[in-house]
Amino acid sequence: MSRLFVFGLGYTGQVLASRLRGAGWHVVGTGRGGTIDFGDDDAVRRELAAATHVLSSVPPVDGLDPVLERYVAGESARWLGYLSSTGVYGDAGGAWVDESAPTGTGRRTARAAADAAWLAIGARVFRLPGIYGPGRSALDRVAGGRAHRTGLAEQVFSRAHVDDIVTGVIAGFDGPPGAYNLADDFPASQDAVVSFAAHLLGLPPPPLVALADLPPMARGFYAENRRIAAGKAKRLLGWTPRYRDYRAGLRSVSAMISPTITSPAPSIDSGAQR
Repeated sequence: MSRLFVFGLGYTGQVLASRLRGAGWHVVGTGRGGTIDFGDDDAVRRELAAATHVLSSVPPVDGLDPVLERYVAGESARWLGYLSSTGVYGDAGGAWVDESAPTGTGRRTARAAADAAWLAIGARVFRLPGIYGPGRSALDRVAGGRAHRTGLAEQVFSRAHVDDIVTGVIAGFDGPPGAYNLADDFPASQDAVVSFAAHLLGLPPPPLVALADLPPMARGFYAENRRIAAGKAKRLLGWTPRYRDYRAGLRSVSAMISPTITSPAPSIDSGAQR
């Protein structure tokens, strides 16, 4: 039996675990969707010894990767994976970036360092943009009154439906070590995404909010502008996103939402996608 151990069974990890368990895998892990405490050395090391695949989605803490520091350096599992962020590329002025682009120049220097450390031990490093899917999308933010527009039509970002990320990781089981961007094919502005979500819900577009009125984290998000190219994953892993743009992805999510939605008074959203 193939056995996957996941450090950080969060939103994406739980979708992956459900898919693999349905295919007969044994999947356990730490985090809110797991049953093993990260600090239980004996339990973690016992599962690591039995695992055929090890995946981490745990971000750096105080500048260090806690999984690498405590458990995984020198790990003998035949397959290692890490869910990183396309934030490692920093600002590209709206240009397309692929895996050959420099990393570590943006806000996420600790993430870039962890990304490099996982690559150094032979992992498949999946660089992810804004993750969305059921229960976590612009539809939820609009319906909850937490979405906004900025009027920054030229500020674009990429995203990926959680199901496409899961199929990319599974495709990576048979792919060579290295970094892989997993993103849809049509980057777009935040305003376009939330306005389309409002349209699907039959609600007016979210209010315009001045950039200066947003929290610092959100202003940092809007300070970076890039389009993510995923050609490497398509070539080497045979991966193709099912949801090629936010319209297809949000339509799929909206089909799972109750038609009766009550929207409270709007509030400012941080704009964070992860």
